[in-house]
Amino acid sequence: MAARREAAERRRRRQTWIAGGVAGALVLGAVIWIITAAVGGDESQPVANAECVYTTDTVLPSADPSADPTATDGATADPTASPTPAATLPEGVKDIGRPVSNPPRTGYQIMTFETNLGRIEVEMDLSKTPCTANSMNFLANNGFYDGTSCQRLVQDIFALQCGDPSGTGMGGANYSYDDENLPTGKLPAYHEGDVAMANTGLPGSNGTQFFFVYGLSSLPGNYSLWGRVISGMDIIRQVAAGGDNGEYVDAGGGRPNTPLTFTKVTVGPVSETPAPTPEASASTSPDASPTTT
Repeated sequence: MAARREAAERRRRRQTWIAGGVAGALVLGAVIWIITAAVGGDESQPVANAECVYTTDTVLPSADPSADPTATDGATADPTASPTPAATLPEGVKDIGRPVSNPPRTGYQIMTFETNLGRIEVEMDLSKTPCTANSMNFLANNGFYDGTSCQRLVQDIFALQCGDPSGTGMGGANYSYDDENLPTGKLPAYHEGDVAMANTGLPGSNGTQFFFVYGLSSLPGNYSLWGRVISGMDIIRQVAAGGDNGEYVDAGGGRPNTPLTFTKVTVGPVSETPAPTPEASASTSPDASPTTT
């Protein structure tokens, strides 16, 4: 029960996805701009060659026929027993099972987001983020993202956050997993076109929420960098240009004024070679400033 309470509390903290990112990032931002020119970026952390571990955050009880007076599967029913109560998942959390634990670790895959504004394609490098890519495959194949909308725009850190079917910032699937490919040795850690997992501020709290980066972000490298936008960056800039409603006063940002809804999300086959690098845009310049309304 203690473990379940802790897991439930952990899920409730999802309201602060990209946790601590706004206030702390703004302070770090000033430092980053000063030292970026002097400090070169190191390679991201290599991924360990171990099986992926997807931890179920809320354990649902197994069926007990003896506790059900209406049992019909041949088990001896106990008419004095009460049916086993179903576990209650935190608000916005869905139990869809878990991905396999030993995914491919070489090659590239393209995740395609068909949206109300057009198509966005994100390439995943399986050698850097095999567990994250595996989770994304699992979620896409189960239609988890279909019909969902990006729920948060944080202009101060150039981030458009998506992946919560509940639209509250607290939702996701009923599992979490460890960090991968943290760009802790890079300054800045995130650039336009990067796609990273959101988290609760704790290590190993990756779930289903992620964010597109549309400028040089001052976020620290604490978020798994799992993809790069290879087409559709103009769509993300369009949403960012529309600003947000400022709804998330404490966490930062708000709902995008220009909605971005995923109508269908799919993942293509594994390729041995990466896609061509998209042309750099002017908005990747350190002089780029947040869009305001």
